[in-house]
Parts: sequence; structure tokens; C-alpha cells
Amino acid sequence: MRISETFYSIQGEGTLAGLPSVFIRTAGCNLRCRWCDSPYASRHARGSERTIDSLVEEAIRHPTRFCVITGGEPMLTKGIHDLAKRLVDGGRHVTIETAATILPRGISCSLASLSPKLKNSTPGTGTPVAVRRRHEARRLRPDVIREWIDHYDYQLKFVVCSGSDVAEAIALLDALDRSIAPEKVLLMPEGVDAAAFANVADHIVEACKEHGFRYCDRLHIRLYGHTPGR
Repeated sequence: MRISETFYSIQGEGTLAGLPSVFIRTAGCNLRCRWCDSPYASRHARGSERTIDSLVEEAIRHPTRFCVITGGEPMLTKGIHDLAKRLVDGGRHVTIETAATILPRGISCSLASLSPKLKNSTPGTGTPVAVRRRHEARRLRPDVIREWIDHYDYQLKFVVCSGSDVAEAIALLDALDRSIAPEKVLLMPEGVDAAAFANVADHIVEACKEHGFRYCDRLHIRLYGHTPGR
């Protein structure tokens, strides 16, 4: 498996924020998000080949049962189903962080952290037109999102840059035509430092209060800054 990095830290986002977790970050992504915070694992896809045995052995060395498989887009990675099954069968709680553009196909998963990409993710005009078009065509797959939420425990996490993003997220929720508990919907400010969070945090909080959504902070960035492996 091509792996960008592995590390032991705390989960900084979502309903499990604050829990010590082993992170396995795969290399490679089918999207090119404008604000991607891990380009080394996505558009550049830097990494090394690791065996499933070595990854499982590393995970069980740490005093936590929580593992996070992230990327990049982990669902692209050959061997991901075998890795997830080994971890779950070994008693680990496995979160899979995915943009939900690829069907789960029965993958072992304790929590699906689904992050559908809104229009704010589309690369800017400095990006080649072909790249922008590919991203726009791939970024949103309601049929795939439904498959995940119909078969797994899940959270829906939206990156928010402005007020219009909240309206877009709500429109998507309506279009999914599923009974989604509002506390499973997470609104997270875009940015890689506290100052950037502050630009939109107040608006997100008010939207969460209005709709019953969950405010999603980025605790790891507040603690460590924008640092790979933390």
C-alpha cells in the first residue's frame, strides 16, 4: 500500500475530537481541492510502500483502540479493504475519512467521516482548465453518499468558507432524501490557523444554533499548528 505518513496524535475534528488515535494517511486523491491541507498526500501523492502487516503492527503498539484511515482519498488505495478489516477484526475502532465519491463496497468501518466537497473546493483560475473540470465533475456524488449513510455509522462534515456554503450544504442534505439527524452534520471553518477560523466561526456558530448542526473545530491545528504528522 502506498502510504504518505503514519502518526499517533489526537483526533482534532468531528465527534471523536480529543481522542488519542493512530492515523494512517494514504497517498493519492481523485480531487484537487483549492484549500487542501495535505497536498503532499493528494496532488503530489508522496509516500512509500507499506505492507498491511506493518501498518497493523504499528497501530497496535499504541495504547488506544482508535484508528483513523485518511488521505488523500483512502478509498482509492489498493488493499484498503484488507487493512480496514484487519484493524476492525483486531478490536480497533476505525474511522475512514473520505470525500464520499467512491462506493464503500462493504469495507469494514466503525465511523464513516464523510466530507462532501462544496463549490468552494473547486480550484481557482490559476489551475489548468482540465484539472478544474475533472474536480468539478467528481467532487459530489449523492448516490455514493447515500450508500455510505445507509450502511454505516457516519458524520457529514462540510468545510465552510462563507455563508453561501451553509445554504449549499443544506440543499445537498435535502437532495439526499434521508432522515439525517442534525447533530451528525458538522460545519467546519476553512483554514490552517486560528486567525482564518475566526473569519467565519461566528457565522458557523449561528448556523449551527439555527439548524441544530454541530460546530466542528480543528483542535490539532490549535495545539500544533499546521504541521504534518500532528
